[in-house]
Amino acid sequence: MACRVLFFDYRQSEEKFFQEHNFENFDIKFFKESLDEKFVENLTEDDFEQTMIISVFINSSVNENIISKFKNLRIISTRSTGYDHICLDSCAGKHIALVNVESYGCTSVAQFTMAMILMLVRNLYPMLLIPEKYDFRKFENLCGKDLNKLTLGVIGTGAIGSAVCRYAHSFGMDIIACDPVQKKELIAAFDVKYMEMNEVLKQADILTLHLPYTNENYHMISNEQLEMMKDNSYLVNVSRGEVVDTKALFEFTKRGKFKGVALDVVACENSSNDKDKTSLMCFETSQAVKELSKLPNVILTPHLAYDTEEAIYYILETTFEGITDVLKGGHQYRVL
Repeated sequence: MACRVLFFDYRQSEEKFFQEHNFENFDIKFFKESLDEKFVENLTEDDFEQTMIISVFINSSVNENIISKFKNLRIISTRSTGYDHICLDSCAGKHIALVNVESYGCTSVAQFTMAMILMLVRNLYPMLLIPEKYDFRKFENLCGKDLNKLTLGVIGTGAIGSAVCRYAHSFGMDIIACDPVQKKELIAAFDVKYMEMNEVLKQADILTLHLPYTNENYHMISNEQLEMMKDNSYLVNVSRGEVVDTKALFEFTKRGKFKGVALDVVACENSSNDKDKTSLMCFETSQAVKELSKLPNVILTPHLAYDTEEAIYYILETTFEGITDVLKGGHQYRVL
């Protein structure tokens, strides 16, 4: 008998993978919607009774109430590295395995990061906003900088941060970094200089963030840290929105602290999915994001730094490898 799988957050970019693969041991139901308190009401009693596996992305919010509705749930699989959108206590209490996908963005996100850096430093974004492309006088005030004259500060040198260091080195940039684990291979190959975070903030012409979100690093970049950064520096965040205080970032950017800012992530970006996301804090954050989006030196993209065909294939292949591994009694991909 095939295992019932409910596959949420299903996107067009994933369709090709399923057309090319046959999962005869799985009875998969696809939903473009995210799994949350609102959409769970659309599921049937048969879904709650028969489903053994749920697959979601970060847009879903799988809390204890939702998990409790499923009678025979054995595995929750998130097609992401982070899993703070899933109730760990409920999974542990009900002996539900939680599996994730690690390192899927080390190439795609790192390349996207370099693209954002180039967009900022060469003023490509304001160039694109000029309607009269044939009027070259409009471009006179958009002189950029050479990357090899700039210092890149990397907060977090895991798989993605390490790839960014490799790409930055090929541009001839000086690279400084902060991470509890200093990688000797980065020091040897790319002359990465590790130092305390405050020193990275003070010395970097461009700061890029590559770290997971935990309770310990919530708003690790806030007023004090933004004040330390160089005037006319650049900030790039393609990691998690919660590590940056969005309201503080807006205030500093509005008054001219930064030459440019690029954000692929913002806090509360899934505000419709969870009741606490409608709080005053998230409302204020959303307002700050709207105000940021109006500034000509700010690039906002919708959490798509990872989104390449290669990364999508890797995510889906690893997802089903992880699910199959758990069903066989393995622990290779398990968070819980």
